Amino acid sequence: MPRLIFVNRYFFPDHSATSQILSDLAFHLAGNGRDVHVITSRQTYQNPDAALPDHETVNGVHVHRVASTQFGRNALLGRAVDYLSFYRSVRLRLAELARRGDIVIAKTDPPLLSAAAMKPTGRSGAKLVNWLQDIYPETAAILGVPFVRGPLGAGLARLRNRSLRAADATVVLGELMAQRVVQLGAPAHRVHVIANWCADDDIRPRAASENPLRREWNLADKFVLGYSGNLGRAHEFATVLAAAERLRDDPRYIFLMIGGGMRLAELAAAVERRRLGGSFLFKPYQDQSQLRYSLSLPDAHWLSLNPKLEGLLMPSKFYGVAAAGKPMIFIGDTGGELAGLVRRHECGIAIAPDDSKTLAETLRQWSRAPETMAAMGAKARAMLDAHFSRQQGLARWRALLDAIA
Repeated sequence: MPRLIFVNRYFFPDHSATSQILSDLAFHLAGNGRDVHVITSRQTYQNPDAALPDHETVNGVHVHRVASTQFGRNALLGRAVDYLSFYRSVRLRLAELARRGDIVIAKTDPPLLSAAAMKPTGRSGAKLVNWLQDIYPETAAILGVPFVRGPLGAGLARLRNRSLRAADATVVLGELMAQRVVQLGAPAHRVHVIANWCADDDIRPRAASENPLRREWNLADKFVLGYSGNLGRAHEFATVLAAAERLRDDPRYIFLMIGGGMRLAELAAAVERRRLGGSFLFKPYQDQSQLRYSLSLPDAHWLSLNPKLEGLLMPSKFYGVAAAGKPMIFIGDTGGELAGLVRRHECGIAIAPDDSKTLAETLRQWSRAPETMAAMGAKARAMLDAHFSRQQGLARWRALLDAIA
């Protein structure tokens, strides 16, 4: 059996979303007897100054941590330098480690990692798999990242397209992403849709009376609309903020924000300016062991995606909400892939950005219809069990890697 070499900037014990999915898959494959290696950084997502061990074996996975600069995510130039130094270290380590017959699986943190891995992988005779969590540089251009719309962006896109053509397989998260990468030059027969997943054996529907956080956070008699995870450039909150203003005179409604992200402080400032502090509750990221409670606490969840980003990424929050058996409100392209899933499986509602009137009215209706909400939540969990379970995702990866080998 060939060795499997994963490449990504973060890995266990880091708890960022991209790290958790990779760690889960790597540990699973190692537990099934595969020889698994991971090339990663010495940092964590929350702490660029971390200095994790250069080499260690964790749950049977051989972890190779390479050096890179540590400017962090706050400044664009520093982040770019971090990326470049990590690319260089990855190329050097792959040149040392990879050999004929190995399978190198490159994720997209940092962006264009598969392009950095392409030459040393090809020279060694190993096979290359792109594992795309988003499509770059298009995503960055839409989000207004400087420099990526001009000649530099065009050059990065050409480099990315070369890696798509060169790869033995490209794995994407949804059908629209699959269509995009085929349009960009990836051979259609080498494109595979494998959705992300969550710890659905641990995150399960839970009655409010059995949730200690509901009492601890003084939410026992509230109708809670929750948000869990990163609130970043790809997400908007204006619709929720405006709906909260429409409901501000009714103290039953609470908007619970759990997590972080570059736009969270912006939302908190807007809440303070509009004197909506009584309607919002902010909590930090919860420990992995607490997700079973934090995700099942809200009566419903909201998630959003900039409509221009349809087909370029897929919000991973979707799977945790479904696992918890909660109705979901998707704010984004009502004709997009995620909206289609919500409608088809009758597990929530899709709302266009800025339609705060519909959002507020939906919350009023749902708060008076617990049976309807319970039915939607049950359908959300049934959808996950039928199409997006952890075991299904892991099995699809095993089958793909066996086919490539």
